[in-house]
Amino acid sequence: MPEKLPQLTSLIARFLDIVGKRLPDDVIQRLTEMRTNAAPGLEQVIYDSMFENMEQAQALNRPICQDTGVISFYVKVGSDSKLLPILKEALTKGVLEATVSSPLRHNAVAIFDEKNTATNTGERIPFIYWDIVSGNEVEIEAYMAGGGGSLPGRAITLMPSAGYDGVAKYVLDTMVELGVNACPPLLVGVGIAGSAEIASLLSKKAILRPLGSTHQNHRGAQFEQLLAEGLNNLGVGAQGLPGKAFVIGVHVETAARHPSSLSVGVSVGCWAHRRGTLVLHDDLTYELVSHRGVAI
Repeated sequence: MPEKLPQLTSLIARFLDIVGKRLPDDVIQRLTEMRTNAAPGLEQVIYDSMFENMEQAQALNRPICQDTGVISFYVKVGSDSKLLPILKEALTKGVLEATVSSPLRHNAVAIFDEKNTATNTGERIPFIYWDIVSGNEVEIEAYMAGGGGSLPGRAITLMPSAGYDGVAKYVLDTMVELGVNACPPLLVGVGIAGSAEIASLLSKKAILRPLGSTHQNHRGAQFEQLLAEGLNNLGVGAQGLPGKAFVIGVHVETAARHPSSLSVGVSVGCWAHRRGTLVLHDDLTYELVSHRGVAI
């Protein structure tokens, strides 16, 4: 389908434009609830400024935050999809096009050379993670990972004797030490697995889950709730100042571990959680799942 490459590239660019300028429906809904429950005074002022920011982004057709992040795509592609041969090229060229048309800040710096590519592309960037599934649909999760939200990201392998208490301690210690750098309130992703690289990847995928979803295991869902309650009881609020809510939510993703290791990864999304979900069909019809009623 090389003849569809220009059309698909343009669609990806317009998709990224929306992700950078409009938060997904579930994030807006949660922030609205948190704004309503904010304490009078400075915390209320901060939430009001967030919503003014979002309104001005629409009115002025500009990104919500000047740091439009490093672009990542998490792609589920059907093994029968006719778009698969051109998808990687379309994603990369879509980033190039959006960098100019949106515009997106230049955020791809070459390792060792320390040179900004000025295109938001470079070695393994945009980062693309592939899941091959049955069928012919393509689901693209786009995420703009800003520098502040990336600062608390870390992973460790614990001794299994540390148990889930050790996992919780690591998450809370990470957030207390680094979380205020990420523009709270935050969406916290936790990966639990048998090695640090798997846990780290799962923690990133965790923050892409829709708000309100829970871990498939009831103990995992309870663990998510306990972590969220613990973080919100720290007394840290919007922008790291005193307040009622440090986190928008906590999501945990897991993989079976080795008996001798217990690994934990932590990823964080700032309040401007720029995530989008696009489902594509072979004829390039689409559904923008994350932003209902918004046309690309």
